[in-house]
Amino acid sequence: MNIIQDLADYLEQIAPLDLQESYDNSGLIIGNTNWIIKNVLVALDVTEAVIDEAIELGCNVIVSHHPLIFKGLKRISDQNHLDRGLIKAIKNDIAIYAIHTNLDNVLVHGVNEKIASTLGLSDIQILKPKSNTNLNIGSGLVGFLPNKLNVNEFLIHVKHSLNTNLIKYTKSFNGEIGKVALCGGSGSFLLQEAMFQNADAFISADFKYHDFFETNDQTIILDIGHFESEQHTIGLIFDLISKKFTNFASHCTKIITNPVQYF
Repeated sequence: MNIIQDLADYLEQIAPLDLQESYDNSGLIIGNTNWIIKNVLVALDVTEAVIDEAIELGCNVIVSHHPLIFKGLKRISDQNHLDRGLIKAIKNDIAIYAIHTNLDNVLVHGVNEKIASTLGLSDIQILKPKSNTNLNIGSGLVGFLPNKLNVNEFLIHVKHSLNTNLIKYTKSFNGEIGKVALCGGSGSFLLQEAMFQNADAFISADFKYHDFFETNDQTIILDIGHFESEQHTIGLIFDLISKKFTNFASHCTKIITNPVQYF
């Protein structure tokens, strides 16, 4: 038998909690570290539908990338999806553990390494290492394609590899792409670093309109969507857990939690 503390200890060896950003809320959000794990469900987000799925699968632990609780709460009612999710999880004795920016900020087994491997990048390294730490800790990642691609070839490669239906990109870029910077989730804060390192392309999400003007045709921006950039994190976390623990079942959610739709 394994308890939740065993799972937390293992995940925090890979992505220590002190590597999360100051605004984050990674770690055990609901539950008791001494609870025995029955089964685990892995998800990007925790929604009511995901909690229902956990109940149906007999999972008493949900490991998510995004924390269910980000900000302080003054009351818990049934007036919004967050509160209803909290109430449902607590009533059904379901623990919720988040592994968010601490998993973003590690190179080995991190979110960005997963994206890079999916794209076939090599010679990868952290794009912006954190100060006073080793070079394997920090934000974003940069690496190289096996062969340079033109814009159209690169867009097709990204679209198929990362399973995204819509890409916003810099219209005026006409060069070839070999060196690629990337950041899962909201990565626009790394744009200047990607340009400073002479990346031909920067893949991330949640760029503002004016960000696309800042590249001066030096770097092509690809905004592939927040959910789309991080959806492979589900498989990453699942693989880490299922290869380590064999005395309980681990499941990947089948719920598409992306709140953004395209017409």
